[in-house]
Amino acid sequence: MPSLHDPLSFTRGVALKNRFMLAPLTNEQSHKDGVLSDAEYKWLTMRAEGGFGLTMTCATAICPRGIGFNGQLAAYRDQHLEGLTRLAAAINLQGSHSVVQLHHAGMRSPKDLIGGAPLCPSANAEFGAEAMTLGEVEKARDDFIAAAKRCERAGFHGVELHAAHGYLICQFLSAEINQRDDRYGGSLENRVRLLNEIIDGVRTACGANFSLGVRLSPERFGLNLLEIQEVAQALMRGGKIDYLDMSLWDAFKEPTDFKGEGRSLISYFTSLDRGNVRLGAAGKITTGALAREAMEAGLDFVVIGRAAILHHDFPKQVQANPDFTPIPLPAPVAHLKNEGLSAPFVDYMRAWKGFVEEAA
Repeated sequence: MPSLHDPLSFTRGVALKNRFMLAPLTNEQSHKDGVLSDAEYKWLTMRAEGGFGLTMTCATAICPRGIGFNGQLAAYRDQHLEGLTRLAAAINLQGSHSVVQLHHAGMRSPKDLIGGAPLCPSANAEFGAEAMTLGEVEKARDDFIAAAKRCERAGFHGVELHAAHGYLICQFLSAEINQRDDRYGGSLENRVRLLNEIIDGVRTACGANFSLGVRLSPERFGLNLLEIQEVAQALMRGGKIDYLDMSLWDAFKEPTDFKGEGRSLISYFTSLDRGNVRLGAAGKITTGALAREAMEAGLDFVVIGRAAILHHDFPKQVQANPDFTPIPLPAPVAHLKNEGLSAPFVDYMRAWKGFVEEAA
């Protein structure tokens, strides 16, 4: 079994110096127009300095209509290039594999941020979302591809496509949300078409050494675990991506839909034929011991979120102490600020129940 501290090669792009990937974490720190702020630059570059083998941005908007949250980084205009270039150079300087996660919120785009109704594969009354025309689907596809190319121009080693957590690509994957009757709806083959077309487009538009990952989640948002397992298997056998990033909420629990089988959620993906594609997962991997347990379960790398917020140098801490455990929660505000979180990020983290210590 590989160690957490062993290098990891991808088919394309520079090798990772270890098996720690920084999760793409919403932080609400950048400017209203999507331009990188000094606060978000500091947050991300501290993690690269802290030893992460792969440093990934937050979910980054690929078009104005797909913005998902306040202070979201963006990659849809050339005005974003200067900040992205500065960020890529700093991450690369630390020997970390630099990645932008590309994102369209779909029906989850707040109306007040996009100035109108959000888009969805099909009309959705709960979110007040409009059904996308065929032209709008094709534009979203092309926007993902153009954003990937822009990130390559900025100097990033690769991009990850956000196809999880009920955002646009995930909405297409969901038979519950996606009620289309054209080539993007109905069968699983049709529902995965948008994702496959984006992958093909990025591969055509970007260089042969540009890495490409996909983030999937197998539960909630109208998803079917066995369908997502099938999608994951096809992506890995296809070999057009370099890694699969499974967001599992809790990697060690049993699946919600298949309780009593005695199988962990993670096992539905570690059991698949990977070919040359690397497999990682996020989901309550919060200590050195749990990171080791996840690797023992069959992963190629671990995706670290909460622990990376608490300790910018979590990989180095685990290397020094294999059983390293982050500080207990709730975390003092002063500690979070020392770890590179600005005031807006600390405020955002207050939405995570019990994460931030409140003043007496």
